[in-house]
Amino acid sequence: METVVNGLKTTMLLAALTALFMALGFTFGGTGGALIALLVAAGMNLVTYWNADRIVLSMHGAKEVDAASAPDFYGLVAELAQRANLPMPKVYLVDSPNPNAFATGRDPEHAAVAATTGLLAMLTREEVAGVMAHELGHVRNRDTLIMTMVATIAGAISMIANFGLFFGGNRGNGNAVAGLLAVFLAPFAAMIVQMAISRTREYGADRAGAEISGNPAALASALAKISGAARRIPNQFAERNPAAAQLYIVPVGLSEMFSTHPATEKRIAALNAMAPGRPLQKRPSALDPLNRSDF
Repeated sequence: METVVNGLKTTMLLAALTALFMALGFTFGGTGGALIALLVAAGMNLVTYWNADRIVLSMHGAKEVDAASAPDFYGLVAELAQRANLPMPKVYLVDSPNPNAFATGRDPEHAAVAATTGLLAMLTREEVAGVMAHELGHVRNRDTLIMTMVATIAGAISMIANFGLFFGGNRGNGNAVAGLLAVFLAPFAAMIVQMAISRTREYGADRAGAEISGNPAALASALAKISGAARRIPNQFAERNPAAAQLYIVPVGLSEMFSTHPATEKRIAALNAMAPGRPLQKRPSALDPLNRSDF
């Protein structure tokens, strides 16, 4: 039921974002501009639907691994996917000291999960299991596609608004004022919609991750370890593509007000409340350390 409700909310938010994109087109080009904006938005949605995983993975220079190249990490993801009743996703490693992870793909049958080498070096196997279970929670809740689509449209809104700042002010004072308002308000509105989607979904993925891994305390511990490091250690991918920050398990270099995630402290408190005083039932295989030679 929760997945259905989230799906409806997401559809409404995505429709609002598309309407905002059309409004910008109308502001700068009248009816024709609105039509063009609608076609562009539809085209972006279609392209992103079929290529979301490729876009994100290529953006990060991710390398696919398997049971031969990274047996412990791949086996851990396979075990978690089985517990979650999900098809086995493709598994990737990103060569980056910034400790983070993300999931992408248009549906559970075409999903991919990735972790950075920095994350695997920093966490215990139990904590890595919690993080990857969180990412599989995004896959199970069908978050990955819509978050990528929203990031794409939000980026396009900012681009067209900036374009309008330089070329949209020559159609009279009224249109010039409307253009200036669109330039400053539209990207902010797009950011608010983007945050509304991502913040709600992070709590849902945390709950799902705790259930899949069977250990909310391990996920809480992982969040505590990597949240500070993720801000201190540069993330070249997020610096080049800021919209990618919403995909990570923890935010990158942003204040809480402008973050696409809830405050990490609030997420940790919610996880600890799931099993006060002790973690949920642990799985024996999650207690062994990861074989660092895999990475």
